[in-house]
Amino acid sequence: MSHILIKNATIINEGRTYRNDLLIEGELISAIGSIEKKNVPSGTKIIDATGLLLIPGVIDDHVHFREPGLTHKGDIFSESGAAVAGGVTSFMDMPNTNPQTVTIDLLNEKYRIGSEKSLTNYSFYIAATNSNLDEVMKVDPSEVCGIKLFMGSSTGNMLVDNETALKQLFAKAILPITAHCEDEHTIGKNSENYRTKYGEDVPVKNHSLIRSREACLLSSSLAIKLAKEYNTKLHILHLSTADEMKLFSNELPLNQKRITGEVCVHHLWFDESFYDDLGTLIKWNPAIKTRFDRDSLINGVNNNLIDIVATDHAPHTLTEKGNSYFKAPSGGPLIQHSLVVMLELWTRKVFSLEKIVEMMCHNPAILFNIRDRGFIREGYKADLCLVDPASPWSVTKENILYKCGWSPFEGHTFRSRVVQTIVNGTIVYDNGVINEDYRGQRLMFDR
Repeated sequence: MSHILIKNATIINEGRTYRNDLLIEGELISAIGSIEKKNVPSGTKIIDATGLLLIPGVIDDHVHFREPGLTHKGDIFSESGAAVAGGVTSFMDMPNTNPQTVTIDLLNEKYRIGSEKSLTNYSFYIAATNSNLDEVMKVDPSEVCGIKLFMGSSTGNMLVDNETALKQLFAKAILPITAHCEDEHTIGKNSENYRTKYGEDVPVKNHSLIRSREACLLSSSLAIKLAKEYNTKLHILHLSTADEMKLFSNELPLNQKRITGEVCVHHLWFDESFYDDLGTLIKWNPAIKTRFDRDSLINGVNNNLIDIVATDHAPHTLTEKGNSYFKAPSGGPLIQHSLVVMLELWTRKVFSLEKIVEMMCHNPAILFNIRDRGFIREGYKADLCLVDPASPWSVTKENILYKCGWSPFEGHTFRSRVVQTIVNGTIVYDNGVINEDYRGQRLMFDR
């Protein structure tokens, strides 16, 4: 059994910041406290963490790693490598791959690929369609993170727009429903108006007017109405508007909430003023909107109206992104940089360190009932990240690890750096070097 002793770390965990030591035995955290080197087994690896922050590994509940079928953009091996470089130790991957994950057999195939290729811990969503409720109901809730519901446009048959199918899903779902909420009718109407005005070359800055605030609010309101009617556990993904904040409550602790929300790092960092410089590189669905919306989302995080900060990591090639407005796909790569983006906002006094850890590490574990992860606790899996908060570095093509080879943060200098990422007690990322031989574990859920 391997042993790692982390000495003199500044631990950020469960609302506290304090200096202490931590001992890892095998896959687990075995002790937290003042630990003398002489009291640990011979051969223990000693890490001097003086000046470093020690946090639980980030759990990203919302990624698109593109495998199977879209691996020219990214794959589970490449994107999980980018993840560990960013301090992420667990991910939950979405079903809009090729083929789409709409059956148990296809879901199991993704788990097989994950076991062979993922450098981090992993789980995969099953998608809801207008006609696959029976298949969704076969899922073991202790082994699968959730159901992905597209209530806005998606590829193939994953847009659930049949009222009867929606009601049946909300009535019968035994897993959390994670919903992409944008009203398709509103978006279609707006798209035609702008296509009439500009043809195919719609200026990208109009993206937030096409995929509008109204489209988001209409769809989110409908999802929440259904969840309340059927007492369904609903998690609304990538919130993007100030209006939607009125739909959520902070009156209950997270483990008692039935309706929860997520914001992604790009909606906390960018606003519509960035479109002129970055164009389709920051074309996401839902769209990046106004500074007022961004500030409202920040307040939502700080006031616990929002429960999770994630990425919606969704790589595309630069060639694909270089198309005209309607042909350029939405989405972008983020998982390598999500933690340092949030830490940069900490240096700007936007968020506290404790809030960042709560939103990116603790709350995903609580909301999805992940077993023995997400906290620095004795007996928990040793999923950990060491960060140097005063080690500036710049994002360049040479240090971008996404298979697509680009980042919307290219050229930006961050003041914090991920030093080491530990997954199940194994150092998988160490000062720029990835242990490519390691494989993560399937997440399990206490449901």
